[in-house]
Amino acid sequence: MHPVRRQRLIIVAFIVVGASAAATLIFRALSDNMNFFYAPAQIAGGEAPTGRTIRVGGLVVPGSLKRAESGLDLAFRVTDNRAELEVDFRGILPDLFSEGKGVVAVGELMPGGRFKAAEVLAKHDENYMPPEVHEALKKGETAGLAATGGDDDVR
Repeated sequence: MHPVRRQRLIIVAFIVVGASAAATLIFRALSDNMNFFYAPAQIAGGEAPTGRTIRVGGLVVPGSLKRAESGLDLAFRVTDNRAELEVDFRGILPDLFSEGKGVVAVGELMPGGRFKAAEVLAKHDENYMPPEVHEALKKGETAGLAATGGDDDVR
């Protein structure tokens, strides 16, 4: 093989190996930072991982908000109309947070089945709901109507 051709082949090989290593590192870093969304029914079904940062969303169950005497610790339940999930949070809730409204919580699912939220996000106006929450609620309504023999027309 000609020396120039061999040198080019070595350079190309190093470039391919370097690009592959860089792509692997990038994908690994991105996968560690991804927060997957789970509905309460998926968590009840055991689909969500424990000890990893995930997002949970649904409607805050009316009457479920309980505040501790310290003022910063609180708990509430989130539903997708199929299952409910207990959420623990320490901090200040957003101004738009209220019972019966849509919410997305970011945090970890604990081994006991409770969700420890690090951040709680409330919808920003009366017309918006995160797409994941909307889909989870739509599935919950469809399941509820099918179980009662009702019409499958879900809004």
